[in-house]
Amino acid sequence: MSSADLLAKADKHLYPNYKPARIVFTRGRGAELFDTEGKRYLDLAAGVAVCAVGHGHPDHARAIAEQASRLVHVSNYFFNDVNIRLAEALAARSGLPRAFFCNSGAEANEALLKLARRHFYARGETSRSRVVAFHSAFHGRTLGALSMTGTPKYKEGFGAPGGVTHVAYGDLDAVKAELGPDVCAVIVEPLQGEGGVVPPPPGFLEGLRAACDAAGALLLMDEVQTGIGRLGAWFGFQRSGVRPDAISLAKGLGGGVPIGAMLTSEALAPALPPGTHGSTFGGNPLACAAALSVLDILEREKLVEGARDKGEALGQMLAAVVRDLPSVCVGERGDGLLRGLVLAEGRVARDVLPKLADRGVLLTAAGDRVLRFSPPLVVSRAELEEGVRVVKSVLADG
Repeated sequence: MSSADLLAKADKHLYPNYKPARIVFTRGRGAELFDTEGKRYLDLAAGVAVCAVGHGHPDHARAIAEQASRLVHVSNYFFNDVNIRLAEALAARSGLPRAFFCNSGAEANEALLKLARRHFYARGETSRSRVVAFHSAFHGRTLGALSMTGTPKYKEGFGAPGGVTHVAYGDLDAVKAELGPDVCAVIVEPLQGEGGVVPPPPGFLEGLRAACDAAGALLLMDEVQTGIGRLGAWFGFQRSGVRPDAISLAKGLGGGVPIGAMLTSEALAPALPPGTHGSTFGGNPLACAAALSVLDILEREKLVEGARDKGEALGQMLAAVVRDLPSVCVGERGDGLLRGLVLAEGRVARDVLPKLADRGVLLTAAGDRVLRFSPPLVVSRAELEEGVRVVKSVLADG
């Protein structure tokens, strides 16, 4: 079936809440995607930091197929061998010994919100329910996660629940001013993704840890976009040396198979006893097998270390674009293989994306003026160079 035929069917049957590019992909290989006409695209978006081991990795595909032939689902009324092994593997890498599995980042952040509030409820501190979050943060689009998301336009018309106070990302004094006896937790991204690929100021995460300890509040980290090797460490919090009380994971964890997770300290294990939270599909053997395969590939192919080294090289490439096109770009920022090229005032990142796609390079926008690079961790340095050359050429052409 041609792209035109498929797009006509999409226009007729898919719910129109998205506005995707008019491209229909049918297969991928590593950091490459191919559409129905066979055109090749260099994928420097990876499904928004999802396809950590690239497209069609043979070991990933084999693990999924083999698990599908054995056992796909049994529910959480029973144990299954695969999610036990995944929980152990994540605990070993994170130092957080307890894992709750779900299906997405929004669900994992919902779990964090419920965990924090019920932890204090169970201790008799029923007035501790307020959460401090950050402007421009993104934690998901379900109502609970949306209440913590710091971009007002995402909330319009939905009546998102309250109980969340937003302050400026990086403003430690503003956080301290809000840390009253009614605050149960602060939730923070180790590096803001959707908000514009914004790293924290030096000492900010360390200061949050100290402030939460002093106030008796929990420190929660949203690692949905930064976790699973993306920043050059297994988890973004490890780049600062700060230990959160709990984190959320998704995106890269399954390499494209839907899975989310909440990892917690042992002290928080009693906070959600049986009957207080759950997920029908959470921890199913198929998704957990995919995640175990991702962890194995990242370790065996040294892709976490590679994200650090290739990320530094990508940062240098983007800095060179800024130097060469000062009227178009005003900076680059990020860490590991999550990088942003900041466009000049008056330029809109989303207007650039179709021009890049026409030239065979896929990126996403983060905020209004940032072109976001979140390639598969298997991307080669040569592919990064290719992508940056195209970006520079498109921006130079206006």
